[in-house]
Amino acid sequence: MRVYNNLPEGYGEILCVDLQKDKKLMLFVNLLAVLIGVLMAVPMHFVVPIGSMFSMEQGLLAYGLRFAALLVLMVLYMVLHELTHGIAMKLCGTKKIRYGFTGMYAFAGSDDYYPKVPYIFIALAPVVLLGSVIALVNPLVPVEWFWIVWILQIINISGAAGDFYVTLRFLRLPGDILVRDHGTGMRVYAKVREG
Repeated sequence: MRVYNNLPEGYGEILCVDLQKDKKLMLFVNLLAVLIGVLMAVPMHFVVPIGSMFSMEQGLLAYGLRFAALLVLMVLYMVLHELTHGIAMKLCGTKKIRYGFTGMYAFAGSDDYYPKVPYIFIALAPVVLLGSVIALVNPLVPVEWFWIVWILQIINISGAAGDFYVTLRFLRLPGDILVRDHGTGMRVYAKVREG
């Protein structure tokens, strides 16, 4: 997959998506994330009641261990999510990746310009890869650990709301677009049409 270090001649900006500066978009994406989380949590409660996570049958130590593990796994997940974006960028030919945290979002960014298909690959890589791993692990854990793992899956899917949004938005754009993702936002360029 080819990545461009510089914007090719004949391209102009057609769209700017900035989740940090566009408050309406930030609100929309965060509400979408909450909706996804609710839609994943409520039905699953009827399959494996959430009360199983609070079981004290194995004692206070096991109870505390589950919640400590959840906190550690949530932080680890956020790091792995951004590293997966970064690995996908590397697979597309990026040499230098920037990682950061804004207080609202963790991010992986680059100064490179990505064609549409590679960019969508980069955007969806964490939700697909990490979601698959979590889906394989979830049925293997004891029932009192089910929700610990399922909460990670909820974070995985709902936390990708921004990735889903840009993927759906970019799919409707011309096939020749180039995307420059600086972390919390992206600029989209297309060939300037004459006439």
